[in-house]
Amino acid sequence: MTVNPLLSVQNLTIDYIGAETDFRAADDVSFDIAPGEVFGLAGESGCGKSTIAYAINRLHKPPALIRRGRILFEGQDVLDLDDRALREFRWHKVAMVFQSAMNSLNPVLRVEAQFHDLLKRHRGYSKAQSRERAAEMLRLVDIPPERMRDYPHQFSGGMRQRIVIAICMALDPKLVVMDEPTTALDVVVQREILQRIDELRRSRGFSVLFITHDLGLMVQFCDRIGIMLRGNLVEQGTSDQIYHRPQHDYTKQLWASFPSLHGHPARLERASG
Repeated sequence: MTVNPLLSVQNLTIDYIGAETDFRAADDVSFDIAPGEVFGLAGESGCGKSTIAYAINRLHKPPALIRRGRILFEGQDVLDLDDRALREFRWHKVAMVFQSAMNSLNPVLRVEAQFHDLLKRHRGYSKAQSRERAAEMLRLVDIPPERMRDYPHQFSGGMRQRIVIAICMALDPKLVVMDEPTTALDVVVQREILQRIDELRRSRGFSVLFITHDLGLMVQFCDRIGIMLRGNLVEQGTSDQIYHRPQHDYTKQLWASFPSLHGHPARLERASG
């Protein structure tokens, strides 16, 4: 039985307009994400991963320009949404954890106020209703609800990251876009956060677009992976295929760049199984 994709990116081409020449950030990119699936986009810095994430949420500002393509969410093209429909789409259907997310919290507002800002704007919640929802979401990420009265600087980096994830979950989105969600965190905290995200995904049924340059981290977390190079999606496959049987030379080079635990240079044939 064929399952209709939750998100379908079709032939997406995005340029950054310059005074003399344009820069192509995404070139004819296509991929699907199924309900409940974790799809990863991997590649070096500047390859177009974040550009695609911003396009899915219609967050681009000039000089960025979507030249062509479609972004279908549950069959509806996001690029055709008017302002009112776009406000309903963001956070309700698709939420985003931005790069350096733990620094995106407002430093002069208590955590409860930051939940209330979202919940009042999108659902018309009172402060009491927002506190109740905030307590529920903080429990999901293992933060004591009574700490919602604290300010962001009173939390560790890992805890701030979990608070951002909790805020993203507050409206029960169907897709969460995570752009380098564990950057600047140590490997132990990274693992704890990804385990919590996976537990939440399994219990709440949302999909994840996971973006990182860390291919080793990605194969442990994602169902399928796309490899990007200079704005092109050069390879797609299951995590097992990308790890054991990479097809594109660039994917093989990414695996070869990992240092060997035995002190010998990594070999391309080892990555191909």
